[in-house]
Amino acid sequence: MKKIETDEARKKDTREKIALGGLVAKAGLRYEKRSLLLGLLIDAKLRIKGDDTERARLTEIGEKAFGREPD
Repeated sequence: MKKIETDEARKKDTREKIALGGLVAKAGLRYEKRSLLLGLLIDAKLRIKGDDTERARLTEIGEKAFGREPD
């Protein structure tokens, strides 16, 4: 029973990582260095922390990239 849960958790984790990689490619950053990508993400995390305006701005950009209108 425990192995099934572990296998399912591992598969879920793998799917999430693949989806995140797809976001990097969709953003046009596929060929950037990993250290740059990590720096961008850390910087964004710090910028949105407690800043609802910045969070909303970046969410709108992302939704447009997905071809959706902002909520």
